[in-house]
Amino acid sequence: MSLQSFNKSLKVVVDNSVQPASDKKLSVSDIDFSNNEFYENRELSLLKFNSRVLQQAKSDKHPLLERLMFLLIFSSNLDEFYEIRVSGLKKQLDFGRHRPGPDGKYAENLLREIHEIVRHELEEQYRILNEDLFPSLAQENIHFLHRDKWDKNVIEWTKSYFHDEVVPVVSPLGLDPAHPFPRLVNKSLNFILSLNGKDAFGRDSGLAIVPAPRSLPRLIKVPKEIMPEGDNFVFLSSIIHAYVEEFFPGMTVSECHQFRVTRNSDLEMSNVEIQDVASALQGELHSRRFGTATKLEVGKECPEELISFLLERFNLSKDELFALDGPVNLQRLMALIGMVDRPDLHFPKFSPGTPKSLEEGADIFAAVEKGDQLLLHPYQSFIPIIDWVRQAAKDPSILSIKQTLYRTNESSEMVEALVEAARNGKEVTVVIELRARFDEEENIHFASILQEAGAVVVYGVLGYKTHAKMLLFVRRVGNTLKRYAHLGTGNYHRKTSLLYTDYSLLTADPILCADVHKVFQQITGMGKKIHPKLIIHAPFSMRKSIVKMIKHEKQTALDGKPARIIAKLNALTDPAVIKELYEASSAGVQIELIVRGVCCLKPKIPRVSENIRVISVVGRFLEHSRVYYFLNANHPVYCSSADWMERNLSNRIEVCFPVLGNKLANRIIKELEIHINTKGQSWELQANGEYKELTFDVKEPDAQNILLNQLAQV
Repeated sequence: MSLQSFNKSLKVVVDNSVQPASDKKLSVSDIDFSNNEFYENRELSLLKFNSRVLQQAKSDKHPLLERLMFLLIFSSNLDEFYEIRVSGLKKQLDFGRHRPGPDGKYAENLLREIHEIVRHELEEQYRILNEDLFPSLAQENIHFLHRDKWDKNVIEWTKSYFHDEVVPVVSPLGLDPAHPFPRLVNKSLNFILSLNGKDAFGRDSGLAIVPAPRSLPRLIKVPKEIMPEGDNFVFLSSIIHAYVEEFFPGMTVSECHQFRVTRNSDLEMSNVEIQDVASALQGELHSRRFGTATKLEVGKECPEELISFLLERFNLSKDELFALDGPVNLQRLMALIGMVDRPDLHFPKFSPGTPKSLEEGADIFAAVEKGDQLLLHPYQSFIPIIDWVRQAAKDPSILSIKQTLYRTNESSEMVEALVEAARNGKEVTVVIELRARFDEEENIHFASILQEAGAVVVYGVLGYKTHAKMLLFVRRVGNTLKRYAHLGTGNYHRKTSLLYTDYSLLTADPILCADVHKVFQQITGMGKKIHPKLIIHAPFSMRKSIVKMIKHEKQTALDGKPARIIAKLNALTDPAVIKELYEASSAGVQIELIVRGVCCLKPKIPRVSENIRVISVVGRFLEHSRVYYFLNANHPVYCSSADWMERNLSNRIEVCFPVLGNKLANRIIKELEIHINTKGQSWELQANGEYKELTFDVKEPDAQNILLNQLAQV
């Protein structure tokens, strides 16, 4: 099907939906919607998402280096899974919490199941790497040189590199009573060695640890003067392994094997007696590097006695051991992407589109006054949002700027613009979430820069992460003050705006802007719960409002009228919301869920969820936007910073905002329908909790390519 044909066949459904058949209406009083068989386990669902990522590495529909990237993203996701999710399960056991989740699974049994799945997935990952990607890269003249393939010139060069770069920074550690087992940093590459002979002090042979220096790259490009043809690389681990004996003169190395330990990285701060969140967090950041071990990876040739030694030192079981057929620090291969100039092995480049009213040099305030502006990143540019703050920083009529920052990029243009605004005398208030996982240190740095410039920096509300994406300007227009706001589903992060799909709304609607002002007041000040007119906010009203709108669709279906729900989310885990969706489905509501990652709801269960369809889109861009559509709501289309998860609805400050006006609402619905009606890069969730990749005609464009062609310059 051509793109033009597809667009002609596309249905916009703001005014019509599937009519539920009256003879299918069911009495739900005899169904226990809390039955644990109706719920998928959160951790297992997350592993299934990561498996879908891994499948992209196998797909010859993607360019070769992009396939490699998917393989490495799989590694990164798995590391975080063990750092956060597995460590949380282990803590439950340590604390004696033996309570099952909504799915009925207990932590002890779940951990065993997780390790078994991961072991299979890692075997598949390294099979793809060794049997598919490495040979395919070699065909493109990109080579990873194993030690047995080094010629004389490479040997001489690696030996020089070892002596010049490695030896000066490595501290080999012999293990004896005076040299106990060292504290090894989370995910650091290390070698364990068995030694024969006596050293200079007469100490007998034994074991030693050689940490790979973190200051050196894990992947090193062979200079062209050594190997002029193609792109040739050696692993730092190969260089250390080749010459490791030189660290122990007069002794012989009988065994040398890579290993890496993954640790608990979930920061914990008590709400009690914390006077300075930033200082408390800085203290926790150091301890993250040395948390409780959750996973041990070793080279597959590592002998049993060394494995047993390591497991004992890290207090891990054999279930938590993974023997790998290749480099144990695979994620560091990401450096290759910046070291090989092969655009033909990447996705085709594109330029994000920009509406004429928001182009460089345009008066964005004037454009927004004429009407709300809606952008869908990365197909449309994020630059107008940055430019808006830059304009505000220079505009003498701007009195104040308020903004939330959860994550932003290094050398952030947004932070630079806020700094300029503060130095120009604007009242700048920035709510920085210091506990944005793995970005804590960067956010502390940005907070310091903003404070030095004269901005007021607030760290949100203790006990609640500020995850809302809001930007508010107050501007003097004549004799009155006027508000303008940006609301989004994603972070103020230029780099991820080229990779993540997210909506941005630029508005001057007085009610919506007044609501944003109220939410900022509640975050930065103190007082009773506020009641915005249009915005729905967590942790106060979001779950209640979502449930209310689901119930309204349910009642509408029971009354014999069309009823429909569409939700696009990163994750769906909240039991209360899932239960309401089940009841709505049983009443005849047509429900389509586009859930990229974790989904604890099971569709297609007779009488429970047979009217629910769940798809997951995994492709070039990470599907990140949160959009809710309720056919019969006062405002049918909402965008939000929140997924339907317990943490978002109960433990975070989130906002959900209506898209006002039929034109923009219809546009979003049409874009949702593109995801629903296309099969490329789509996986459909089955009643048994498994995902089935949808088959499609290779000539048919997938949803992301359709939107690229519609909104970007390709």
